[in-house]
Amino acid sequence: MGDVCFSFEVSVTSFIQFYFRSDCIAMKPNDVVASLPNTPTPSSNASVDAVQQEQQPGLDFIRQVITEDLAAGRIKQVVTRFPPEPNGYLHIGHVKAICLNFGIAQEYQGVCNLRFDDTNPDAEEQEYVDGIANDLKWLGFEWNGEPRYASSYFDQLYTWAVQLIEQGDAYVDLQTPDEIKLNRGSFVEPGKNSPYRDTPVAENLALFEKMRNGELGEGQAVLRAKIDMASPNVHMRDPILYRVLHSSHHQTGDKWKMYPMYDYAHPLSDAIEGITHSLCTLEFQDHRPFYDWVVEKVKSEAVPHQYESSRLNIDYTITSKRKLRKLVEGGFVNGWDDPRMPTVVGMRRRGFTPEGLRDFCKRVGVSKSDGIVDVAMLEYCIRQSLENTAARGMAVLNPLKVTLTNLPEALDLVHARHPNVDMGERIIPLTSEIYIDRKDFEEVPPKGFKRLVPGGEVRLRHAHVIKCDEVIKDANGEVIELKCSIDPETLGKNPEGRKVKGVIHWVSASKGVAAEVRLYDRLFTESDPEVGDDFLANLNPDSLKIVQAVIEPALAQAQPEDRFQFEREGYFVADQYDHTSSKPVFNRILDLKDSFKPGK
Repeated sequence: MGDVCFSFEVSVTSFIQFYFRSDCIAMKPNDVVASLPNTPTPSSNASVDAVQQEQQPGLDFIRQVITEDLAAGRIKQVVTRFPPEPNGYLHIGHVKAICLNFGIAQEYQGVCNLRFDDTNPDAEEQEYVDGIANDLKWLGFEWNGEPRYASSYFDQLYTWAVQLIEQGDAYVDLQTPDEIKLNRGSFVEPGKNSPYRDTPVAENLALFEKMRNGELGEGQAVLRAKIDMASPNVHMRDPILYRVLHSSHHQTGDKWKMYPMYDYAHPLSDAIEGITHSLCTLEFQDHRPFYDWVVEKVKSEAVPHQYESSRLNIDYTITSKRKLRKLVEGGFVNGWDDPRMPTVVGMRRRGFTPEGLRDFCKRVGVSKSDGIVDVAMLEYCIRQSLENTAARGMAVLNPLKVTLTNLPEALDLVHARHPNVDMGERIIPLTSEIYIDRKDFEEVPPKGFKRLVPGGEVRLRHAHVIKCDEVIKDANGEVIELKCSIDPETLGKNPEGRKVKGVIHWVSASKGVAAEVRLYDRLFTESDPEVGDDFLANLNPDSLKIVQAVIEPALAQAQPEDRFQFEREGYFVADQYDHTSSKPVFNRILDLKDSFKPGK
């Protein structure tokens, strides 16, 4: 995905990620205009930042601002927006942006627009437009009216650009990209004025018309704002407003031969839509002066205001679009919807719940300082959302055959699908041959082992107490079968006079259903995947294990995306695409362990 105003990664070392938003495509001549030193711009927004940082008890600074704006009558209705560029897939960082923008609109009885900031036709596709809309719906949010497009405003943006030229606030620059780069200066040296900076208005208008008509080639001309080439904020050094681009657009076709830059189109799109609070991440703080400048210069009736908060950073996770693309294209994962990916489509296929993701974003909250969020918090929120929504079932992931030598006849045991929530009942067939998990039997048990051992007793979950009478091995000495006897008096009750400590799960060997179970784990072994020379070196070789399991019959009837707790194993989901009743496929969402404590 492109670097939208909320959660997309922006590199201060690359001008393109500030002005062209096309880091995933082949560069065009006017794309590489300048490189910025890896030093932050000195802040000239201290007073504004101080206001944004102040916080009242119970309110983050954004909600405080909104509360005060409403109380003072500065706004009548809160209007926010979520503005992705349709050039890729949403990820966990965008979920925070979505929850903030839509959540605030809901809290204050306002509205939130969905707007596609589609200013870069080389990187955008209808597929991503549709995908983003589907992700939002799945997350449980509804936008105001129909989806909006920055491209719908191109005529108005063009009119305003002409106005800026006529006011003497913009000019056409015919320097080469290299010349613009050379003259832009650095964080310690001011830039130099373009030799075209004082071109007469009439000549600028004529050149701008040539840009529009396609009479000038890509890289031959750009339209720049006339601000201050000596500004300590490099974003105010005559930023580019338009570049020549002879590409067909997924919405406007071949109408335009030039396209507005994101930093120009974004604030003015906010103004057109009457956005009251434009919520961005901290990397856009240095962009705020230009945001305000261009809105003021076009004399917009509506004046939106930008507020920045920290982006979402989670350990064991990468959200860089470039690096995620490298994972996909290098075959390290199985596509953008691989359940190990932090994309919304990936998390959905993993079995994460919209409720859990929304709860996570609420717990993370809003702040003005960057930090790393413990991935265990995310996992905790997902488990919490699954506890009372996922039906129970039994699945044996590593089967070991057990023959119940004295079971008089096969039984159909009836048990609730959930111990605390009414989800109906399920039938669990008990037959003379069953499977238990190999980890639940030890011939020579370690200290504290409370499962099945030779001569020992355990309870079969929902069934009888059994005793291991005989161990059968193959020629290599590997255990291949256990002969066990049931205590017929223990179905649903404890045996007289003795205490059975262990309870194990099981599945009928004859009536159980074979299933593929995909055991997903964290994609990286390091909490900071960036540590070392190459993030790929920190890939977890055990992030996916596929096992052939046996599941109770009721589980085979699951519909795609139905979630379950496999008792004693973890939470699982029927795969969105591959699961059928005849060939069940389940993905592990998370195991049952939880190290995270709220408030920790």
